[in-house]
Amino acid sequence: MPIRRRYFLLLASLAWTLTACSTLPPPGIQPVSGFELQRYSGQWYEIARLDHRFERDMSDVRATYTPQADGSVAVLNRGFDTASGRWQQALGRAYFNTDPATASLKVSFFGPFYGGYHVVALDPAYRWAMVAGNDRSYLWLLARDRQLPDDVKTRLLVQARGLGFDTDKLIWGSQQRGDDAAAAN
Repeated sequence: MPIRRRYFLLLASLAWTLTACSTLPPPGIQPVSGFELQRYSGQWYEIARLDHRFERDMSDVRATYTPQADGSVAVLNRGFDTASGRWQQALGRAYFNTDPATASLKVSFFGPFYGGYHVVALDPAYRWAMVAGNDRSYLWLLARDRQLPDDVKTRLLVQARGLGFDTDKLIWGSQQRGDDAAAAN
């Protein structure tokens, strides 16, 4: 292969890799401003999500966010793997993309690889949140309680559709298993 073509392919693959690893929100999506990490910290229940491989076959998914002294956030994701019949968990670390008052973070569960985590809708009382990834194939509806009121679900679905998410593909999670069972495994 000629050197020029190899050089072009190397640059193209590097550009694709850097684009694929972006931790910024998708175009046209603005993270919440006036964000308060201390109020967001604690446990959240996953109410719905768009499907992706690292949560496939999972139910009773919860995320716990814990602020760290260095300004980062410890992230513990835990869920019941219905295929294996066992609880699974992953511990990660998140960092703000810009200032901590903007709900735009990058999170990693696997070494130097980061994904975007952008709170795009947030209840004023921090009872529910809608979170987008770095593209429109990642979306989560989270709540402090195991269920969301129907009027909140409706508002979030309308907003998500307006932002270009395929809400017909949302997987509505189950929160039937108790917290004690999750902590035991």
